[in-house]
Amino acid sequence: MIADTPRTERVSRLRSWFAEGGLSDRRTVLVLLLILLMAVMTILDQAGTTTASFNSDYLSSALINLVPLALLAIAELFVITTGNGSIDLSVGSMVSLVGMVFGILYGVAEWSFLGAATAALLLGILLGAVNGVLTAYFGYPALITTLATYYAFASIALVITNASPISGTRIQGLYGAAQSIELPVIGGYLPLVPLGVFTFLIPVVVIAWIVLNRTTYGRALYAVGTNEVAARWTGIDTRRTQLLAFIASGLISGLVAIYTVAQFASARPDAGTSGAGMALPAITIAVLGGVAITGGLGRVGGVVLAALLIVWMNASILIVVPGNTGTQLQFLALAVVLIGASLIDARRNRQRRQRRAPSAGRTASAAPTS
Repeated sequence: MIADTPRTERVSRLRSWFAEGGLSDRRTVLVLLLILLMAVMTILDQAGTTTASFNSDYLSSALINLVPLALLAIAELFVITTGNGSIDLSVGSMVSLVGMVFGILYGVAEWSFLGAATAALLLGILLGAVNGVLTAYFGYPALITTLATYYAFASIALVITNASPISGTRIQGLYGAAQSIELPVIGGYLPLVPLGVFTFLIPVVVIAWIVLNRTTYGRALYAVGTNEVAARWTGIDTRRTQLLAFIASGLISGLVAIYTVAQFASARPDAGTSGAGMALPAITIAVLGGVAITGGLGRVGGVVLAALLIVWMNASILIVVPGNTGTQLQFLALAVVLIGASLIDARRNRQRRQRRAPSAGRTASAAPTS
């Protein structure tokens, strides 16, 4: 027998890896997609088909959009994980309303930043609690509840300031919180990184990871999403668990509101709802990151990787197809990536059922007949 060539051996190992569920981890898929994106864009850049240089500086500057999308996707992670079709469509309108209140307190009433920020976060908690109480304690479907509050919060954000943005010297001074900075010691060798990555995103990612993976509440959250009846029988307060998930969503939305005021150097009543809004991209990123829409499954790492992929993919599209056409193609690319991820999930679930079928058949044949 002729020995396999090294290339044939590599192909054989790759096929075995796929057959054994090599793509079962969503984070692995996302890393591969990021590598593919980098490779394709590097080739296009070298070929001179991009309108700007595709390099580390460009990718780093795009991270300013990573902060709000990743944070809201983490907010959706908390809510969707509770199961029963839970979803929060109101995160974008909460960003708009909390941002306007923060703008009024800090820019008009001239509260201190700490006082205005604290009030804004408390308002975010209150808005999240409204969603949580209606869903967990009154039994309204989360889809209907958060759709209703989406319209309500967005309307209030427009009404309280007559649909006018709030700016001024104090608010414009916050832009430094969203600017890119040079890292200490090693900053000379790396591109500038938006400050919000360190002051907003990383702290929330760390806290969310600890809550979900190292606390009793995190275990209860996954248990409720996996099987609410079983969780209730084990003594878990399922309604309180769901309520706290919506409160977490409101709190994170409040943080995003403060960040967007700094990012735009003004408080805009449509900051979270203009265009496609922030809610649908956040939900899409959460699902793309491996959060099961049926609940009980999802990891912070997958969500952050998905957000990074989407942000860099959108930035890449804009330098290949500039203008409004490129903006529209971003939605098409997002749909393609999401469908591809769904197909991988479907294939993985089909393989699981096929592996379980033989064992079930053996069990049935071994059972005694009457």
